[in-house]
Amino acid sequence: MDLKAKINKIIKFSNVDGPGNRMAIFFQGCNFNCEYCHNPETINECKNCYKCVEECPTAALYIEGKSVKWKEALCCECDKCIKVCKFNASPKIKEYTVDRLIKEVAKVKPFIKGVTVSGGESTLQYRFITEFFKEIKKNWPNLSCFVDTNGSLNLSDDTYKEFVDITDYFMLDVKAWDEKEHVELTEKKVENVIENLKFLKNIGKLFEVRTVIVSKKLNNELTIRKVSELIKKTDIRYKIIKYRHFGVREELQKNLFSPSDEELKELENLAQSLEVKNTLVI
Repeated sequence: MDLKAKINKIIKFSNVDGPGNRMAIFFQGCNFNCEYCHNPETINECKNCYKCVEECPTAALYIEGKSVKWKEALCCECDKCIKVCKFNASPKIKEYTVDRLIKEVAKVKPFIKGVTVSGGESTLQYRFITEFFKEIKKNWPNLSCFVDTNGSLNLSDDTYKEFVDITDYFMLDVKAWDEKEHVELTEKKVENVIENLKFLKNIGKLFEVRTVIVSKKLNNELTIRKVSELIKKTDIRYKIIKYRHFGVREELQKNLFSPSDEELKELENLAQSLEVKNTLVI
């Protein structure tokens, strides 16, 4: 039986998900519940509570059997269904086989340098992605295959060897270094994230580390320092990201604060003083 994956969104052309113009594929489902998540509708699967059907202004959503279905042709992209959902889900999920997803890549192949899988947390569907990347390499060996991950799975385990081998590079989120902070922020421990940072760096497959800077809540200096000490003198890019309210659940925004430009510059200077060669503040 063909492997299938639930996908939230496909962006045909992205220049922020790895080097060059890339197709970015956002898989549904995440094992973190980050307070500052900018796309919380990717965390869970639809619970079929039907609230979104009641609120849809164009009748693009309907009930078939006991499940919510989506008529894409009628959708006006108002996202009201996502806004009213109480379960951090979306009714607009598509299920793809590897063959069907490869056909989507084929449509834009002449215009991209590669494909990046993201989420949600894409690695939770690593078996599908492994087969998907194999097909990309077979059809278009010039296209690079990147994975954007929260680092929750122990990628050094033999279970994931084929997945890691077929992936060209990983982009890793390090949200907080302190264990207590990481648990409060994501509801998960940080141990695997740190081990993946070391592992992916050592095997030469870490393209980028990303840290979102939240003021007054996180020890950002500690995280920047610890990451920098591990990736110094390498070509690994350290992307230091300003927290913004866009997409974040309204009830959580009151405890989250954006850093000043001065704070961001100080953190970038810290990374550079620790011999990080490639920094980017956004």
